[in-house]
Amino acid sequence: MIKKLMLAVATLVASMGFAFAQVDVNKADAAALDSVKGVGPAMSKAIIDERTKSGPFKDWADFQKRVKGVADKRAAQLSKAGLQVDGKSKDGAPMTATAAAKADAKADVKADAAAKPAKAGAKPADAKAKPEAAKPAA
Repeated sequence: MIKKLMLAVATLVASMGFAFAQVDVNKADAAALDSVKGVGPAMSKAIIDERTKSGPFKDWADFQKRVKGVADKRAAQLSKAGLQVDGKSKDGAPMTATAAAKADAKADVKADAAAKPAKAGAKPADAKAKPEAAKPAA
């Protein structure tokens, strides 16, 4: 029971850390943009200036067209680091940390559910098999 509780707390703490990693270019300020690996002060200024001048970015293609120095490879790296355009990651970019954490958490919950017996007082099936296995062969 304590192990399950500790696992749940560890999963919660890990997922909270990942949840803050997602930064949307249409909503973020300079500090939030700078927190994304690969985005420095110059790029965050360019993003904010372009967003102020021409409005929010529609999608990744629009972002790449309007922000100098962001080609497909760089856009994929930024997306992997947590940058989003209109709440979406770049197509073809690897799974984000948040999505990976959610998938891990779901797998942990399913594994815990499968490990629990059907009833609280029920004994595991292999507990019945132990006395038979202890009998000497005739």
